[in-house]
Amino acid sequence: MVTQISRPEENISQETKPATEEATFQWTKQWYPIAVVEFLDSSRPHALQLLGKELVIWRDRQNQWRCFEDRCPHRLVPLSEGRVEPDGTLMCAYHAWRFDETGKCVSLPQSQDKTTETKNIENPKSCAIAYPTQERQGLIWVWPESGSQAKIESQARKPRIIPELEENSDKVVKLYWSVRDLPYGWDYFMENVADPAHVPVSHHGMMGSRYKDAKYYDMIREKEISTQEGFAFSIEPVPPTIEKTIHDFQPPCHMRISSTFKDGGKFILALYASPTRPGWCRQIGCQILVKNNEGKAPKGIAFFALPMPTWLGHILSSLFLHQDLVFLHYQEKIIAKQGKQGWLSSVYTPNPQDKMVITLRKWIEKRAGGGIPWSTDGSLELPPPETDKQKLFDVWTTHTQNCRVCLNALKNINRATITAYVGAAICLIIGILLDSRAVALKLSTQAIDQTHSLLRVAPPLGFWVAIAGAVILVIVGYLLKKLSRLFYVYEFEHSHNN
Repeated sequence: MVTQISRPEENISQETKPATEEATFQWTKQWYPIAVVEFLDSSRPHALQLLGKELVIWRDRQNQWRCFEDRCPHRLVPLSEGRVEPDGTLMCAYHAWRFDETGKCVSLPQSQDKTTETKNIENPKSCAIAYPTQERQGLIWVWPESGSQAKIESQARKPRIIPELEENSDKVVKLYWSVRDLPYGWDYFMENVADPAHVPVSHHGMMGSRYKDAKYYDMIREKEISTQEGFAFSIEPVPPTIEKTIHDFQPPCHMRISSTFKDGGKFILALYASPTRPGWCRQIGCQILVKNNEGKAPKGIAFFALPMPTWLGHILSSLFLHQDLVFLHYQEKIIAKQGKQGWLSSVYTPNPQDKMVITLRKWIEKRAGGGIPWSTDGSLELPPPETDKQKLFDVWTTHTQNCRVCLNALKNINRATITAYVGAAICLIIGILLDSRAVALKLSTQAIDQTHSLLRVAPPLGFWVAIAGAVILVIVGYLLKKLSRLFYVYEFEHSHNN
């Protein structure tokens, strides 16, 4: 008797049923996290993208973050190049038009007189386009539709927050938020975090071994597929200390990976990915540790759960992110070349480890309109693959320049680097002076044969202390310089990761 072995996608039936038009997932009627509050400089506006829209966020006079379309209604220049004024309005720095928190123009200084200014301001064309915005759990969330109807609809839907952070319990420990713009699409981010099989291989040496831990496991459906609520899978078998690990996809932007330990503790990796433009997404995430009844917290991801300043966690995250970044960036471009062949027709997925990835692709195809409806006139296209690794592994543009915490840390590190090198130079000068004074003193107090005098005079202890100090400070300066480079770029090659 011949036993027919089926592929994972053949066992997934429910998600292949086309959704009705009414049930199709609406990408623009959702909340998306687009920034971490504590990392923003509240004194200026910030440009960002969402679903292909060019947006600007800024903080008003009530200390509330607002989101506008990033263009002034006057001549369509970017409002993100403007200023947040002391009265809490957003000024366009081209002609000094100013806007309040609702988008209403409150000052149009080139008007002939106050009457004319009032008339011009009352025209709806003078208003900036505003989007519903809210702050929850330290994140700024934006609803990518504008107008009165969008305001009503946004109030009826809750963002994909983390329930444990609402409990205000001393058993819940939230580690720092991370944020990064990644050079691959939203769907490839979600595909990657729906695929635990890659972890010990791509993250070899940090999250296991590519030689010992790339083992068989199955993925068990925990939540039936839903257009609005997504789906969830657990992993089987799990390590002896873990009771269950669940990957829960909550559209449009949240992947919750939770591990419940047998001692009662819980580890949660909360990951968000907001689609910014074709070929790019903004990743925001954090680790959450829930203590057991004895007050013991579980371990987090590698050394990232150790106590460390936020800025250090941010720059060290490149060590992890760049290990699979290179795969996802090129994978997206390779599959795009397949044209209308389709994702499942392009790949070969014979093992059950790919069940959740297959389900994700089916959800996108059958329940979410086939992909993200970019807000564009057709000018936005998937960018070509980046062959310059310096640009591909860029950290400055994708994080540092927009993170207040990292910018402050970089300034302090640069100051410390200069101080170390200056200190080394001072130590060297002191050592030379101490040695020359010792030699002069010896020559002035003793009758020494001129041909052997300098050879017989040993440098004093202070000389060696000063030289040692100079060497140590040079090493410290060099290490600080190496550390500062992580704020700009971090290149990675798997062939070098032994």
